[in-house]
Amino acid sequence: LMLLLFFLGNITSFLVFLAPVPTFYTIYKRKSAEGFQSIPYVVALSSAMLLIYYGFLKTNAYLIISINAFGIAIELTYLILYMIYASGKQKCFTMKLLLLFNIGAYGLIFVLTFLLLKGSNRVNAVGWICAVYNVAVFAAPLSIMRRVIKTKSVEYMPVTLSMFLISCATMWFFYGLLVNDYFIALPNVLGFLFGIAQIILYFMYKDGNNNDVELEEEMQQMEEATTDSENK
Repeated sequence: LMLLLFFLGNITSFLVFLAPVPTFYTIYKRKSAEGFQSIPYVVALSSAMLLIYYGFLKTNAYLIISINAFGIAIELTYLILYMIYASGKQKCFTMKLLLLFNIGAYGLIFVLTFLLLKGSNRVNAVGWICAVYNVAVFAAPLSIMRRVIKTKSVEYMPVTLSMFLISCATMWFFYGLLVNDYFIALPNVLGFLFGIAQIILYFMYKDGNNNDVELEEEMQQMEEATTDSENK
């Protein structure tokens, strides 16, 4: 059962990493990242980097290392695409986040835990830090949720990501319980709750997009009618 949950957890993690693909296809089609946030991808990259470090400190954690190596590759790809189509202000903000989280914070954590701690103390310290970062990964879409509530539109919230997050959090929670790794189990409780909250928001505001389209069509028809009457 433990092995099954571990493999299912890796499969759902794989799908979570791939879930934003439609979002970046939209960015590519529009040739603009306007309205989209880079925060979730920066935080996800930081989390994957820390989990690889945690995986190397633990014994027989090859699948944790492999899935997060893939995560680093895919998150870097997302961020490169985002930077290509982002505005100057968005690029500057994203670079500041990368310098703060992925270079500054990660480097400090690595140096301090490597030099000051040994054995199980180092594993526990990095485990707690990973738990905090995992909570941040699940909480990162809060900025998108706030935008959904403000605009009453789910255009910028990828619902597939929310659904995969729920599945992923469930699998890793039960795996963490079975192996008594609460650094893995506990953050996924919040992950499940945040995922449910996003799904609820989606169903509350999913008709907002249709209403916007209908309003635009009505305005276009009125403009065409006005133009025709002026020509006559």
